[in-house]
Amino acid sequence: MPGTSETGKLLAHNVYFKLHDGSPAAVENLVAACKQYLADHPGVVFFAAGPLCHELNRPVNDRDFDVGLHVIFKDKASHDAYQKAAPHHQFIKENEASWKRVRVFDNWAEQ
Repeated sequence: MPGTSETGKLLAHNVYFKLHDGSPAAVENLVAACKQYLADHPGVVFFAAGPLCHELNRPVNDRDFDVGLHVIFKDKASHDAYQKAAPHHQFIKENEASWKRVRVFDNWAEQ
């Protein structure tokens, strides 16, 4: 399959940010920073970042976040390189003070 590793498994890296200031401007700033620093890394098959969808409020929806980041890597090696990359570290340095809580969910994504 195009964009997948030899094993056919993609690595899904999903990060949910709860901000100290959940205002629309603060959310927009973090989404912009995600796009600036995290979108263009080798091995990224899919990238998206955006605010909580307030319209979906079912009992099963976890709504304890302000911004969701979704990066799908072609393999674990690409993910590992991303974690060490200078833009990733710059993103953290410039934005971590705004984070009240960060949750990371990594899983294999098989097609």
